Amino acid sequence: MKQVFLVEGMSCQHCVKAVTRAVQQLDPQAEVVVDLTAKKVEVESAAAREAIAGVIADEGYAVTP
Repeated sequence: MKQVFLVEGMSCQHCVKAVTRAVQQLDPQAEVVVDLTAKKVEVESAAAREAIAGVIADEGYAVTP
């Protein structure tokens, strides 16, 4: 299932890698696309929305509900 998250605080490729790695640790099959300009993270995953938002927040980014 494709889910879109608005994420504040991402500004560079390190942020992209950190978010991608966190989501893929939760679901290794997840496909993650980060758009720094739009502050969007698109995730194709069977994991629960709350769990994905949680791992992104754990990396230090603010996830808008």
